[in-house]
Amino acid sequence: MAKSYNYDPSAIAEYGKDRMRFELGDTATEGGPDTTALTDEEIEAAISAYPKSWKRAKLMLLESLAHRFSYEVDTKTGPLTLYLQERAKLWKEMYKDLKKEVSLGAASVPQPPDCCKKPPYFYTGMMENDRTGNVWRHRHHD
Repeated sequence: MAKSYNYDPSAIAEYGKDRMRFELGDTATEGGPDTTALTDEEIEAAISAYPKSWKRAKLMLLESLAHRFSYEVDTKTGPLTLYLQERAKLWKEMYKDLKKEVSLGAASVPQPPDCCKKPPYFYTGMMENDRTGNVWRHRHHD
């Protein structure tokens, strides 16, 4: 299977491969696998794996990049210098930050719209009974 490495900066407004490359900083596609960390197919597979969550697709790719480049060293080939350690650190930090954000988002409970909110079941003073002279309150507050 042929691997492709393409980037179209005019397409970053749409949530797709080019925007993901832009957000990850993996836009130097002119050198193919020598300058690009992810293939088009990897990016598209991650987006397909999480069609309803851009952040989870991005997190999946960042995790892959952090693992893949954690052992790489900076490389110089002719006039081209690749600072792979710096990129790996950046991606690892991006991964940590996004993981926190995604975890916090998953932990938050969605609130119903205003039209569906009901008064709370429990409320202050619900145990008071005017007919008994508030016996419960007097008994427990002495």
